[in-house]
This record gives sequence, structure tokens and C-alpha cells, in this order.
Amino acid sequence: MKITSVTPWLIKSAASYWGEFLFVEVSTDEGITGWGEITTTTKIANRALAAMLRQISSTLAGQDPAHIEHLWHKLFRSFTYMGSRGAAVECLSAIDIALWDIRGKALGKPIYELLGGPVRDEIALYTHPDQRKFTSKEAVVAEIQAIVKSGHTALKFDPFPLQGPHVDGIAREQRDGYLDGSMTRHDEREAAELTALIREAAGPQIEILIDAHGRFDVPTAIRLCRSLEDAGNIDWFEEPCPPESINALKQVREKVNVPISWGERGHTKWDFVPILEGKLADYIMPDVTWTGGITELKKISALCEAYYIPVSPHDAAGPINVVAGAQVMMTVPNFYKLETSEWNLSKYDPLINVPLDNSNGSLKLNPAPGLGIEMNREYLEANIVD
Repeated sequence: MKITSVTPWLIKSAASYWGEFLFVEVSTDEGITGWGEITTTTKIANRALAAMLRQISSTLAGQDPAHIEHLWHKLFRSFTYMGSRGAAVECLSAIDIALWDIRGKALGKPIYELLGGPVRDEIALYTHPDQRKFTSKEAVVAEIQAIVKSGHTALKFDPFPLQGPHVDGIAREQRDGYLDGSMTRHDEREAAELTALIREAAGPQIEILIDAHGRFDVPTAIRLCRSLEDAGNIDWFEEPCPPESINALKQVREKVNVPISWGERGHTKWDFVPILEGKLADYIMPDVTWTGGITELKKISALCEAYYIPVSPHDAAGPINVVAGAQVMMTVPNFYKLETSEWNLSKYDPLINVPLDNSNGSLKLNPAPGLGIEMNREYLEANIVD
């Protein structure tokens, strides 16, 4: 069997928080195709990655798709002199997932059977409330109680208002808030009040996870973490500072009592080594579509196992993102929970041939070969981004 092409599928979809998904199809001369996903959080990144994938296609044409480890390193080293992180690894991630999908289909096995076999029957999940519905206290309570009733035992949200005045005509609620790392006292109180309300609505048994999205400088991150610890008895504080400086993370780590989660923007095992060696995180949360694919997520998980650190994949984009992370976690002893963007995953139904079953707050993987799902090509073709 030989690879014939790598095709990016950039599609518009209401199922995506950002309005788009970026899927990748790897085709072979025996008619078996595999699917991967990248889906970033910005439109400019999606288009840049799609262009890179079209160039990569000629590099992989004629290669044996079963040589997954070899092709991983071939692609990774192709970008060494451009920097081997970021966009290069994201392209690699999608292709790696697709190659595992092909391998599973060729052998008639789900991917988790090829990674050592399952250590559990289903995948525990944590999920997000839809904060666009937070129009009143009553609406917040209703959304949180819906999550609890769905059987999920943990939820995550970002309580922090975006900062800054109007800039070049862009209102502050449209800005990303990453510019100066600050937070006003007024908005800090708002975040604490929202967190307290969610804790009250969820009850004491539900784990409350806070996502700071890497937005804060060191003193602000410390202050906010302490404030939310007092307000809502939170269970982790995720990405307190931008990921470029692990020294900043260390300073925050030394000043707070809440467990720290880190890793959605970590690329490859090499980014995670200093975090583990420095004892800088209590939970590690790689994204299978960004960190290097199924091959690398399995290796990162093994590294974490040696440090007795639980792994909790960041899987909040499309259905391949969710399923690929789950395939690996079926085989990982030190697994905590897998992320989904919403508690109701029926939004993915038009994209795939078999709905995802996340009943009672856990994902039950389809034991079909490969990823266990097939993309709805008719839907993709009807929704390609021009």
C-alpha cells in the first residue's frame, strides 16, 4: 500500500466554536483512506496550515502508510531549520492520526488495540457550559444543572472578562486579552462571583476546572487563582501564564495552592520534559491534534506515567479530535478525563457516520477499525470554505 495524496478539508460548520473545522484526508492506492484533524482557533492559522498540507502531499506520495514512526520523524525533521514546533507539528499531528486510522482499517482493528489494548471500557469526560447562554444568574444555573443531569462529574470554564478599551475600532469583548496580562479589580470580582455561583449550582461533588487561557502576567495570575480558590473551591487552574516562559509558570506554582494544569500548547514530548522535571504541573493536557498526533500523545502519556502525573487531553474541537484522544486514553493507565467542548455532542452528527455516545458523562468508542468513525463526505463537500 502506498500514500497517493494528503488533502486538507477546511469547512464551515456551526458545530465549531470558531465557525470552521480543518480535517485532513490521507488517501492510498488500495482505496483505504484515513482522517485527521488540526482545527486551530484562528482563521488565518487554518488557511496557513491548509497551504502547508498541500505542499506536504507531494513529500508523502509513494510512502508506505504503515511506517508511521518513520514518517513522523521524516516530517518533523523536514521543518527543523524553520523551527520544529507550532504549525509544522500541527500538520504532522493530523497526518499521524490519519495514518493510524489507515493502519487500523487495514488490520481490521480499532486503534487502541494497536497501542497495547484497553485498560478501561469507556472514557470519562469533562465538559464546558455554553457561556454564550450566561445572560442571567438563572441562565447560568440552568446551564450548569443541565451538565450535572447529563452525568458529567467535572466541568471547565473561563470566568474572566476580556480586558482593554476599544482599539482600532475593535470592542474589548472582541479582543483576546493577551496583550498586557492584567485584570481589573472589578472584573476579578465578577469572575469570583461567577465561579461562586457555578460552584453553588453544581454542588460540592462536581469538579470545577478553571481555564485562564495563558492570559496573565505572574502577579495577576497568582491573585486571580487565590481569589477563585476562595470563591469556588476550584479543582485546577489551567495555563495561568503564556506558555513561552516556564519560569513564569514556576513563580505562579510556588505561590498558589490549587493544582496546575498545563499542556494544550505543548508541542511534542520535548516541550513536556522541563514541565515534568521542574514539577510545574499536577495535570498534563496535550492536544492530540497539535502535539504530534497519536504517536506522540502515547509517548507523552508514558513520560507522565513515570512521574505519576495524570493525563487529561485537550480535545475541544471536532469529532476526530475527541475520538483520536480517546483512542490513546483507552490504553493509558494514568488517565484523568478527556475534554469535550459541550455536554451534548449531537452537534457533530452531520459530520460523521455514527453519532458519538457520551451518555452519562463518558465516551463509549465504536469498536470499528481505525478511529471508529467515517467523515460524511457529502456534508464536507457542501461546506468547503471558498
